[in-house]
Amino acid sequence: MLPGRNFVYYFSRFRNASFREIAYRCRQILLVKRLRRRFNSKQPILSVPDLERSLLESLDVPDFTIEINDDLLKSISDGMIFSLSGDEREIARFEASSRGKFFYDIHNPESLDIRKVWESARLQHIAILLIASEQGGSGIDSDHLKYCAKEKLLDWIENNPFLAGPHYMSAMECGLRIPVFFYGLKILDNLTPAESDVFSRAIYEHAWWISRRLSLYSSLGNHTVCECIGLLFAGAIFSNTREGKSWLSEGRKLLERECHHQILEDGGPAEQSFSYHRFVLDLYWLATSFLQKNALYDCSAWKKRIAKGEYFLASFTNSSGRILSVGDSDNGHAVGPCVHPVKRVKNSEKSRRVLFENSGYTVIRFGDDAELTFDHGPLGMPPLYNHGHADALSITLSVRGRRILVDPGTYRYNGVHQWRKYFKGTRAHNTVSIDGLDQAVQATGFIWTRPYKAALKRIEESGNNIILEAVHDGYMRLSNRTEHTRRIHLFGESQILIVDSFSGRGVHDFELNYHLHPECALNKQDGWWVVLRENVIVYVRMIEDADFILNFGQEDPPFCWYSPEYGIKEKSAALSCRKRGRASEVSFTTAISVDKHIPINSYLEQIFLLG
Repeated sequence: MLPGRNFVYYFSRFRNASFREIAYRCRQILLVKRLRRRFNSKQPILSVPDLERSLLESLDVPDFTIEINDDLLKSISDGMIFSLSGDEREIARFEASSRGKFFYDIHNPESLDIRKVWESARLQHIAILLIASEQGGSGIDSDHLKYCAKEKLLDWIENNPFLAGPHYMSAMECGLRIPVFFYGLKILDNLTPAESDVFSRAIYEHAWWISRRLSLYSSLGNHTVCECIGLLFAGAIFSNTREGKSWLSEGRKLLERECHHQILEDGGPAEQSFSYHRFVLDLYWLATSFLQKNALYDCSAWKKRIAKGEYFLASFTNSSGRILSVGDSDNGHAVGPCVHPVKRVKNSEKSRRVLFENSGYTVIRFGDDAELTFDHGPLGMPPLYNHGHADALSITLSVRGRRILVDPGTYRYNGVHQWRKYFKGTRAHNTVSIDGLDQAVQATGFIWTRPYKAALKRIEESGNNIILEAVHDGYMRLSNRTEHTRRIHLFGESQILIVDSFSGRGVHDFELNYHLHPECALNKQDGWWVVLRENVIVYVRMIEDADFILNFGQEDPPFCWYSPEYGIKEKSAALSCRKRGRASEVSFTTAISVDKHIPINSYLEQIFLLG
């Protein structure tokens, strides 16, 4: 059984599968069983055709932008790998214990995060050496970089023969490796014929495996895009063969279809993850550069859709250049952390208010470089909603490039069930949870059931005033059905009024949370919670008899934590207010002011405008 996959996982997948998908999965299982028999009896798994050298020579490497210093290149040359803050010794021990085993027979320890194991096997540290050696400009001799890259690539292939070890569990990971093997074939000018054959064989084997393990049906998502990237590169290299032609055609067709599936009409992500959106867009830029430079396909139509995606992400990039964290993030890169495919888009001016109706977000800029975001979109990509978080009606606030009210991030995918559950859950976001429950039901670490619907009901703008109103039905699944409405009013220079109200039946426990960046300091002053971070000051208070309680970094159950990047978590503070009562009789009214606060009566006057 593969990592993170138990009875609940398979049952949830089966419930959402069509007959065609079930048949597809059954064929995959039968294939794995046949391959296992061949593997264990040491029979050849497939025949690999010879590489046509003239065909390889006719292909160009995609265009890249690179921002790498010599210290990083030296560290990689000396053995550094990318491990997502993982314990490299634990990863090495696991790889050593798995070496030579058929991938499907490997059982990883419960505490191990397989995503961290896979990171170094994307070989992106080697891609950096290859691309840096090709582009020049480094103080390190390019021949030395090429030598290190060649040795590392050959060593990886030798230690990870086809279908042996953990790095063949995911076809997505195979798809990300194929371009690196291609860069090796193209950039390394000192390969012997035998070494070239090693690389070309690895490409063919990886693509053959991907073509039979594509993420289709309910598994469509960023995995599919990664796999198609591998098929494009391998298909072009082996386009003189029947398999190669099929890979190139299948990869292109799937990418074309997914371009309009995963990038919504307004440019937003169907997966409701901004980090994966950046990842997917970069993969598309990589594909378009490779296809067009080699006259394999006209990607003009793709580029229009990708440009919408770039506009979307630019709208959520603050003045410090950081993209807002929404949904899952595993710090994945299309090429490497300091190397990116060239993006050919025009810079656009940022409007004061931007509504993304399809993906369900509104961004408002106000005051002195302040940005408020409001999430009124769906849970994620149906039917499994893998990378979405239960964050309906959540807000974030940044001022002068400093995050103040924050999304919690992701932390880890595997081996830490309670932490995974927390970071995806409603209590970790700047919204209201009811009865301690999430707005949807977490079936597994990657599958949601009972998804909610959220909708923007009202948007008005007059002068400096903006009113937003949205609703979600995530708690209508309860026996005492309850609906949550949030109204946001921006007025004056930098004042925000937020009213959370509810309708429905029965008595419930309501909890409103505002999570603060770990670098924020807090104190109480004249009824206001004063939030300080460097040159930013924000005032927060309740406008009623209730008040916020300050919480900080609790472990059991997890509460008030922030993950700045995958594999890392930090204690943080949250302002929380809890109430118990009938839905129609409970509300929360929050006043927020940036830089300076105004008399409370000014907020009371604005309440009537919200209706």
